[in-house]
Amino acid sequence: MGSVFNWIPSAAVARLLFQAIVASLAGIGLLLAFILGRRGWRAYHFRVLNAHTFAFRQKWKDIVTGAVAPETWRFNKLDRQIVENILLDSIETGAPADLPPLVECLRSTGLLDLRIYEVRNSRGWQRRNAIVSLGRTRAPEAIPALADALDDSDAQTRLAAVRGLGRFALPEAAAALLVRIAEGTLNVPEKPLQNSLLSCCRGEPSMLVPYLRRAEGGSREMLARVLGELATPELGDDLLLLAVDPLPEVRASAARALGRADAQFAFPILSALTADPEWFVRLRAVVAIDGLHHPRSIPALVRALCDVNRQVRQRAATALSRLEPHLEEILERVLVTRDNYALQAMISALERTGGLNHLVEALQDPRNPRKAAGILLRALHRASRHLYSARTPGAAQVIAEESSQTEEVAAP
Repeated sequence: MGSVFNWIPSAAVARLLFQAIVASLAGIGLLLAFILGRRGWRAYHFRVLNAHTFAFRQKWKDIVTGAVAPETWRFNKLDRQIVENILLDSIETGAPADLPPLVECLRSTGLLDLRIYEVRNSRGWQRRNAIVSLGRTRAPEAIPALADALDDSDAQTRLAAVRGLGRFALPEAAAALLVRIAEGTLNVPEKPLQNSLLSCCRGEPSMLVPYLRRAEGGSREMLARVLGELATPELGDDLLLLAVDPLPEVRASAARALGRADAQFAFPILSALTADPEWFVRLRAVVAIDGLHHPRSIPALVRALCDVNRQVRQRAATALSRLEPHLEEILERVLVTRDNYALQAMISALERTGGLNHLVEALQDPRNPRKAAGILLRALHRASRHLYSARTPGAAQVIAEESSQTEEVAAP
């Protein structure tokens, strides 16, 4: 028979197991109590929020005009947040004529000054939250506070400041960005910075030119892209300097901007850029010439049609195919080049734009000059007989019937 002392370890193990079960049940109970308490608190919070929001909506016009004293809600954190959110949403979605009283309400109630104080004295997510709110106000006096945030050591804070300044869409906000870009002290991603500059400089693109001359490297290229997007005909002489810049991206941006300049001024520069060493500069120049849509562009486009780069040839062919009154002259110039790639690109562009069917029908028109008909026949016979025999019923038959007369009628 065993001793009673043999039961002691078993009793200790059972006691520990019982304590563990009790502790687990207590933990589960506390977790459930926390979840239920949190849900109850959130339900209560949203009920209060909805009730206060509804009350403010009922007297919103009086709050904006100041008929309701700010002291009745300004010192309550929840009420202050509700009024500020409604004001900021109204500023973002309202018409320009509705903005002045809304911004004035932010000033007179002290909400604007409160956010400026938070931007200058807070840190971390609180400062970023204040920056976002301050950018939505569109109040010019908030620009210096956001400009100071551009020098913050935190990358997220700097990015929030860039986006906040972009919301103002004012030249003053762009100046804060441009100064740091020219000095090379602004370390933020390029895309958000470019978007902010596009927003702020849209009404005054000429302000980019002095900073573009001072900037270097990637910053210079980025500013050139912004200027190319926003340039106006008044920037003619400045664009001429950019067209001979050592950086190919700057030259490409200048070509894009010249597409909106005066045609007499832009044609010589764009024509020179179609011979640029970089293919994308030549492509931008061809696109810009196409935008001018002028017969004077035909020699430059025909030269681009013989480019070694396929994209440049296709874009030049598309541009030429749109000059419908001059298609006979264009085809004659293309035939003179004796470049089969150029001719194939031209015929393909005419097919895409529907111009080829029109030309084939014109061959059967008795009023069509025989010389023009010969030019068209030579082009079709050399470059597209095998292509259109399957795709355009009747075209191959016309070519076959007239091919015997091609050499005779094409002679000058």
